[in-house]
Amino acid sequence: MIILITGASHTGKTVLAQKLLEKYKYPYLSIDHLKMGLIRSGITTLTLDDDDRLTEYLWPIVCEMIKTAIENKQNLIVEGCYIPFDWKKDFVKEYLDNIRYYCLVMSESYIKNHFDNIKKYARVIENRIDDEWCTMEHVLNENAKFLASAKKYDANIVFIDDCYEIDFDIY
Repeated sequence: MIILITGASHTGKTVLAQKLLEKYKYPYLSIDHLKMGLIRSGITTLTLDDDDRLTEYLWPIVCEMIKTAIENKQNLIVEGCYIPFDWKKDFVKEYLDNIRYYCLVMSESYIKNHFDNIKKYARVIENRIDDEWCTMEHVLNENAKFLASAKKYDANIVFIDDCYEIDFDIY
């Protein structure tokens, strides 16, 4: 089983992946780690500011890793904002039957009422060296974009509205 978790920055993708790892013992791949390895090694000239181009660059690699895991009957959680909303086009039915997709989206009211906590818990799993760019306006805009795209592609949305409690079974 492959679990894909996407969403805007600061929605808790990595925290959810860690919870699922602990619950199901499935390893997870943070696409951010792959991105940083490729950037820091000089294999790509893309930078952290190239979000759309990074998706185009990273997704073919991640896609083939997913196929390999399925072919080997291995479980894997893949989390990151670099999963395109039209990801299904890259897989035939036999692969799709083994993939579950979740898009985390925070509501406008949740963000406005809990922005201090969003910032506070941003470092629970990862040590964010520079988080000054993360403003309420940025988080509102990014979540609105993810929500619109998720609806357009009829994605499985995990909507965070009243409180941040994400717990579900993957089967």
